[in-house]
Amino acid sequence: MVCGGFACSRNALCALNVVYVLVGLLLIGVAAWGKGFGIVSSIHLIGGVIAVGVFLLLIAIVGLVGAVHHHQVMLFFYMIILGLVFIFQFGVSCSCLAINRSRQEGLFSSAWPILSNETKTELERRLDCCGLLNRSADPPTAHAFQADFHVCPAKCKTLLGKDPRAKCLTCGEKMLQHSDEALKILGGVGLFFSFTEILGVWLAMRYRNQKDPRANPSAFL
Repeated sequence: MVCGGFACSRNALCALNVVYVLVGLLLIGVAAWGKGFGIVSSIHLIGGVIAVGVFLLLIAIVGLVGAVHHHQVMLFFYMIILGLVFIFQFGVSCSCLAINRSRQEGLFSSAWPILSNETKTELERRLDCCGLLNRSADPPTAHAFQADFHVCPAKCKTLLGKDPRAKCLTCGEKMLQHSDEALKILGGVGLFFSFTEILGVWLAMRYRNQKDPRANPSAFL
């Protein structure tokens, strides 16, 4: 088999689309894990990453079928849609990496007050934390934290004063750690693999214009 021939191009395109399937599943999985912390879903970029993962997964399947059957129409739409996915994925990935800790704190601080008391207590119980952020320098925030801490049902609160090693983190601290990690993974993986999508478009275009040796040798498919 000569590299650059029909079979080589088909195999390379198939292998690239298998990678896209895995990347799509990874993006969906990490983004779903990021949304699993409840209030972290207020970072709407995570929803955008899930959309990118779904589109990448679907277009990769289209690319695989088109590559195996050398289907002209499927390969054409594959190139167009993959190019659009690249643009969207590149933008979302850069945005994920650009959100700093203070911006995340602002998002959480704006979302926390509008949550119902039942949602807050369920979040505190599930994450084993109390309140959003404890800022003694900001009286309104400190007062709101004390009110939340007073009714907090978290297990860590019951250990305070009984175990000298016990400590009860705020939910803001836990969610910031979680969102930081999720955004870095999503941004890094998405940005890295977005450039391979340019290769996918070029390879599909090249493969689409090659002769299929299984068909009439004098015909270009």
